[in-house]
Amino acid sequence: MALPDFLLIGAPKCGTSALHRALQGHPQLFLPEVKEPKFFLTDGPPPSSGGGPGDVETWGEHVWRRADYEALFDPAPAGARRGEGTVFYLYDTDAQKRIADLVPDAKLVAVLRDPVERAHSNWSHLREAGLEPEADFLTACRLEPQRRAAGWAHFWHYVAQGRYGEQVENLFSLFPREQVLLVRYADLRDAPVLTADRVCAFLGVETGKVGGVPRHHVRSDVHGRTSGPTPEERAAALPWFADDVARLESLTGWSLGRWASPT
Repeated sequence: MALPDFLLIGAPKCGTSALHRALQGHPQLFLPEVKEPKFFLTDGPPPSSGGGPGDVETWGEHVWRRADYEALFDPAPAGARRGEGTVFYLYDTDAQKRIADLVPDAKLVAVLRDPVERAHSNWSHLREAGLEPEADFLTACRLEPQRRAAGWAHFWHYVAQGRYGEQVENLFSLFPREQVLLVRYADLRDAPVLTADRVCAFLGVETGKVGGVPRHHVRSDVHGRTSGPTPEERAAALPWFADDVARLESLTGWSLGRWASPT
């Protein structure tokens, strides 16, 4: 079977695309050119109608048939470790269960970013793409419950996607912790080669083979991005994440005071 040995499982707007591209250059790894095949997000075909702006088109990109999914890995060189990256696997607990059922020995890598910054980047991305109808970040976040109830897809869940503690807790109930590597976005941004080597070591391949991480994926000053939330926006958004940041600290032993700070 041509199934993945590892998965880059999220989170969105945290540099997963950059890491995916960097790892593609490693001679002992194979990641298909199709990024985010989304195979584990559904059990069968994805929806074909409804959702939020642009969701139907995105659902149409799902590689949901197993034969098509396995075909993505057919070109892998003999002995190469196969992997793919779909940023919603961490957020979607049903996807986590499907991964555990089909590839229980897979290694999982998740990059996590300050949840307020992540949510704002997510909103900004969709706003600049002409898909987000709400011009105010906080209002868009407050609309999330009714949008979710209306079936808008994962990328619109600005707050819920950043509650990593809940997601990681569920992940640890399905996989041994030694199969999961959590990476901070700040490390990927500030020490990309060192962080890529850490990922390679976790995947069991040689270090020193990845020369860098594409910076355009992990910078805030490029086209289509804003400089981040204002201090007022940050202060207003923090309560949505405070309890979950504490949960993540307990699960990981990380010190996340910066994530809980209004400045």
